[in-house]
Amino acid sequence: MQRLLIVGCGDVAWRALPQLLRRYRVFALLRDVDQCVRWRQAGAVPLIGDLDRPETLGRLAGLAQHILHLAPPPDRGLRDSRTRHLVAALGRASGKNSRKSLPRLPSALTYISTTGVYGDQGGALIDETARRRPLSPRGQRRADAEQYLRDWARRSGVRVSILRAPGIYASDRLPLARLQAGTPALVAEDDVQTNHIHADDLAGLCAASLLRGRSNRCYNASDDSCLKMGEYFDQVADAFALPRPPRLSREEAGRVLSPVQLSFMSESRRLLNRRIKTELRYRLRYPRVDDGIAAALQEQLHADA
Repeated sequence: MQRLLIVGCGDVAWRALPQLLRRYRVFALLRDVDQCVRWRQAGAVPLIGDLDRPETLGRLAGLAQHILHLAPPPDRGLRDSRTRHLVAALGRASGKNSRKSLPRLPSALTYISTTGVYGDQGGALIDETARRRPLSPRGQRRADAEQYLRDWARRSGVRVSILRAPGIYASDRLPLARLQAGTPALVAEDDVQTNHIHADDLAGLCAASLLRGRSNRCYNASDDSCLKMGEYFDQVADAFALPRPPRLSREEAGRVLSPVQLSFMSESRRLLNRRIKTELRYRLRYPRVDDGIAAALQEQLHADA
């Protein structure tokens, strides 16, 4: 059985774990020793290490044939130092000045990026060949990680595949608190096109990419929905019997919303997702947002029963 290393052991990694264990012996890189019991009981082999502390990554070299990299970049700057530290650790020699001590590099790595690397596309329908032009520092850090990994792939021969994920949602990742707080959305004429993927589908795409992803290939990991941001909030509000958010013009929103909230309202695009269906051969469990919202509502009703 081949070995797989998960880097970035959050919600999506946890959802992907049962699928991955059917094919790989899974190692999980954890920063917190308190997480070890949970991951070990689930079937993974925990390793303690921190991408912000390269000296803790010595055990990664030559460990696994496959890497699932879900770790986000740091919160500041325009470069992703964590991805650089990971790549360095994967190829770090175990002895001094000896070519024979160089570890075998992994055969494949899947990286979870963001559709934020596209920046604002004015609501246009785009595929993975669209030019990257990230507006936010967050998007620029992700674009930096993508480029660093693609350059490494060309040099090393490692098969690097990149999943560009839009807004991730699930039953426990819905904007219920925002709706309860009455946070406003934009009026329709000022609103932006948004894209979504259910966390379970993103987990499934991780497994599919490790198996079928092409070398130096990017994939829009998005569902089939075509919604404006306010429409998404309205759907969630209607399903959970909450008030729809009040609507403001962009000018009015600029006076009452935080810069972070406004940043998500400044980029508009629609995504084509043919590649995940034709190349990764993935069938979406939740093809549209209303499918995922309906499942979340049923989950809540069962929990309350």
